[in-house]
Amino acid sequence: MNESSPIRTETARAYEPGPIQAPVRTRRRARPIRWLVALVILAGLGAVGHRWYDARTATGTEQASGAAGGRHGGKRGSPDMPQAVGIAAVTTGDMPVVLQGLGTVTPLATVTVKSQISGYLTEVKFREGQMVKAGDPLAQIDSRPYEALLAQYQGQLARDQAVLQNSKLDLQRYQTLNRQDSISKQNVDTQAALVKQNEGTVAADQALVDQQKLNIAYTHITSPVDGRVGLRQVDQGNYISAASTAIVVVTQLHPISVVFTLPEDDVARVMRRVRSGASLTVRAYDRGDAHEIATGRLDTVDNQIDTTTGTVKLRALFDNGDEELFPNQFVNARLTVDTVRGATLVPNGGILHGSPGAYVYLMDGDGKVVVRPIKTGETDGNATVVVSGLNPGDRVVTDGTDRLKDGAKVRITEGAQASAADGKEALAAGPQAPSADAAKEAAAEGAPQQQGGRRRHRQGQ
Repeated sequence: MNESSPIRTETARAYEPGPIQAPVRTRRRARPIRWLVALVILAGLGAVGHRWYDARTATGTEQASGAAGGRHGGKRGSPDMPQAVGIAAVTTGDMPVVLQGLGTVTPLATVTVKSQISGYLTEVKFREGQMVKAGDPLAQIDSRPYEALLAQYQGQLARDQAVLQNSKLDLQRYQTLNRQDSISKQNVDTQAALVKQNEGTVAADQALVDQQKLNIAYTHITSPVDGRVGLRQVDQGNYISAASTAIVVVTQLHPISVVFTLPEDDVARVMRRVRSGASLTVRAYDRGDAHEIATGRLDTVDNQIDTTTGTVKLRALFDNGDEELFPNQFVNARLTVDTVRGATLVPNGGILHGSPGAYVYLMDGDGKVVVRPIKTGETDGNATVVVSGLNPGDRVVTDGTDRLKDGAKVRITEGAQASAADGKEALAAGPQAPSADAAKEAAAEGAPQQQGGRRRHRQGQ
C-alpha cells in the first residue's frame, strides 16, 4: 500500500472483522437468559408469599373454631357424638298368616258359540257387550231349506205308515185262513216278515222327520250360559258352515274364579286347613299389589304339583257382583291360612340381618343401644312376629341404624320420641340441644362462631 494513502496499515489492521464482532454477539445472547432468571425468581417469591398467607388464614380460622367449640360443648366431629335415631315400641297383637301368589282371573265358563248347521245368517239378535241369560236368542239362520225337507220326510212317513197298516190287515186275514186250513203256514210267515219290514221303514221315516225338526231348532241360536257376549265374529248375510264358523264368545262373570299358584312348601299347610273344613279367605289385589279388588274364598286345590316350577295351582271363587274382576286379568292373590293370636310384633324397619342372623338395636335406657339377636316368625309386610328375643314394651331403633354399633350412644329425635311407648318429654329435645344462653353467646361472638355452630348442628342431625 502506498505510504501517501490516507488509510495507514496499522489502522486497517485494527478494524478486522473477526476480533471486533465477537463481543457484540455474546451480549445479545445473555439478555434472554437474564430475563428468564428474573421471572423464575419472581414466581418463587410469589409462591412463598401465597403459602405464608394461606397458612396464616387457616391458623386464624382454626383458632376461632376451636374457641367456639369450647364454648358450645365439645369438639366438632367427636366420635362420642350421639347418633340421632327413631324408635318404635314392641307391641302385642294378632298376625294373620298370609300366603301370596300370582294369579289370573279365569271365568268358570267361556263358550264360543258356533252353528250346528250350515246356512245363511239372516239375523243377529244380540248387542255387543250385552249381558244375556241361558236360552236368550243370539242369531237366526235361514230355516226354509230344512222346513222343505221336513215336509218331504213327513210325506214319506205318511205313505209308509199306510203301507204298514195294509200289511198288518193282510197278516190278520192270513192268520184266519191258516186256522181254517185254507192257506199254508209259509204264506202267513211271509206276511208277518213284510209287516216287520214296513215297521222298520216307518221308524226310519220318523227319524228323518225328527232330524229335520232338530235342524229347524238349530236355526235359532241361543246362549248356552249366563254371561256377557263379546264382539261378534260374523256379520248378517254371511254363509255359516256347521261347527266351523264362530259367531260370538259368551263369558260367565257371576261368579268368577282366580287361579293362582303357591310354592310346594306351602301345600301341606293349606291342605291341613282344607281337610279340617275351614273356609279360607282369598283377597285379590291389582298388578301393583296396592289396591284390594275383591274378596272371595278358596274353592279347590289342584291334584298335582307342576314339576317344572315347583308350584301347585289353586282356584278361588269370587261373587264379582261389581264386576271388578275381568277375565284374564293379572292379580296378586293373598290366601289367609291362619291367624297367630297375641303375638309379639315389631316393625319391619327395625329388623336387620347379619352374621348372627336377625337382630335389632334395643334401647338400653335413654341414651344407648345394644344388639339383641331375635328369632322371627310370620310377617305381613309392615310388622313381623318375634318368637324370642324381645318383650312387649321394648323399644327398638327403626331409623338411623346404618352407623350404629353395640353400645353406641344415641339421641331420640322429636318425632320418634312423641310416638314411643314411654312418651318421656325429656328426650324430645335431645341431650345435646344447646340452651338459650349458649345461643345468645354464639350470636355475640360473630360470624366465625355462628359458622362453627351451624356445622355442629348439621353433624348432630
